[in-house]
Amino acid sequence: MSGMNAVGWFDIYVEDLTRAVAFYETVFARKLEPIGDPTGESQMMSFPADMSACGAGGALTKSAHASPGAGGTVVYFSAEDCAVEEARVTAAGGTVLRPKFSIGDYGWVTLCQDTEGNIFGISSMK
Repeated sequence: MSGMNAVGWFDIYVEDLTRAVAFYETVFARKLEPIGDPTGESQMMSFPADMSACGAGGALTKSAHASPGAGGTVVYFSAEDCAVEEARVTAAGGTVLRPKFSIGDYGWVTLCQDTEGNIFGISSMK
């Protein structure tokens, strides 16, 4: 795995794809794009991604094979200053669980919950 990031893709499972897309587009001020599922079993909306760049791409996914919820894996989105996106969470229908806090030499993090019950983080160096 030399030269590869540990994570190559992520799915955030949702119940209401339209509601979840509106939430994430509002918080991150970026448009999500529909992508096809080769199996035809899921509906997916992808976060903007350049698969040749560092980091991982991912999508909101509605599927019969998994469901949203707290207590599992936490995805951390990168930001310039996580307080900016944190300020949009409540108005978009989510909850700020832990406002921006220091993680020492590694910067800052905020922990939030989306409209589907998923916990996610936003990290930044500012």
